[in-house]
Amino acid sequence: MKALVINAKREPKHGYVLSEFEKRTGWARNGNQVWKDPEFKITDIPIPKPGPKQVLIKIKACGVCGSDVHMHDTDEQNYILFPGNSKFPCTPGHEFSGEVVEVGSGVSKLKKGDMVTAEEMNWCGECDYCKLGYLNQCENLEEIGFTIQGAFSEYIAVYEKYCWKIDGLTEHYGDQDKGFEVGAMVEPSSVAYNAIFSCAGGINPGNTVVIYGAGPIGLASIGLTQAAGAYRVVAFEPSQKRRDLAKSMGANYVFDPTEEAEPHERVMELTEGKGADMHIEAAGNLPKVMPQILKSLAVGAKIVQIGMGPLEAPITAGPFQFRKAVLSGGIGHSGFNNFFNVIRLMSVGKLDMSKAVTSRFSLNQVIEAIVQSGKLEDGKVIVKPEI
Repeated sequence: MKALVINAKREPKHGYVLSEFEKRTGWARNGNQVWKDPEFKITDIPIPKPGPKQVLIKIKACGVCGSDVHMHDTDEQNYILFPGNSKFPCTPGHEFSGEVVEVGSGVSKLKKGDMVTAEEMNWCGECDYCKLGYLNQCENLEEIGFTIQGAFSEYIAVYEKYCWKIDGLTEHYGDQDKGFEVGAMVEPSSVAYNAIFSCAGGINPGNTVVIYGAGPIGLASIGLTQAAGAYRVVAFEPSQKRRDLAKSMGANYVFDPTEEAEPHERVMELTEGKGADMHIEAAGNLPKVMPQILKSLAVGAKIVQIGMGPLEAPITAGPFQFRKAVLSGGIGHSGFNNFFNVIRLMSVGKLDMSKAVTSRFSLNQVIEAIVQSGKLEDGKVIVKPEI
């Protein structure tokens, strides 16, 4: 079958010491410290054979994530920008949907013909963190598209326990192709849901929410907080195309932060000096965003950190003490009914992520799709093997 495969040199940066785990497994816990000179190539690899508890999925749609871009783009030393778990060679792609075409002997809940999406986080369910319910912090975590074969391919084998049926999306939209496209948006939307609701505790109806960054995660955050009853959603985004998408997803006010000397002043003006109840950092630009957030906190405010970037920002304790504010971090999407709830919201039209899909490419064009996504102008770039 046809697939995109990434190869890279395993050459740790000066001063980075490989752990015993990394030496034993060939992984990198911090990919941008280890992998150099990435090579992307569309090639033929064997169609995977599903194990007893796996299903074989024919890929219908796979979204391009910022992490895919960060594995493609490099720093001045030609190391990848992606900072997380990685092992090469590997086929990337983890935001996907498809049709079940074969089931293993131990599969009991799925059958051929089912429309499904799947969790990227392949948690073990047996380590201490998993037993405590922290699946995204699994000690034995494997990740589709990072440490095991991903979905920029024609087929993928996935354990049944990570799969979720999405037939209801076709019923809602009345179009199977659109159902698969939206199905590929379940994973990034669940990342936003996990951070906002499962980690930070969500909002109260009537709250004011400020979102920095209107990429796919920011757009999902707009839709989710509006669905939860936000009184006002304010978005900051430098791209005009993404600002338009933010409005279509339900943002009440959208501003270009590059044209605002102090973006927090807009927030304070809109809230009559009281500040916003929830601030969502989905831009991955902490040095610029966090100072603005800390100057516009409502009493009892929540800060939700979802974006990932290479630079950190100093945070002082004063604003948290005096405004009784809380900072929550969110990573991953597993557990807490995240996938289940996102799919239900999509299936009844309360979260319409179809508005966020702006570009479509064939599997032969997957490298161009990654480059396009890296321009930070699209909502979601989708790769569809059958076009």
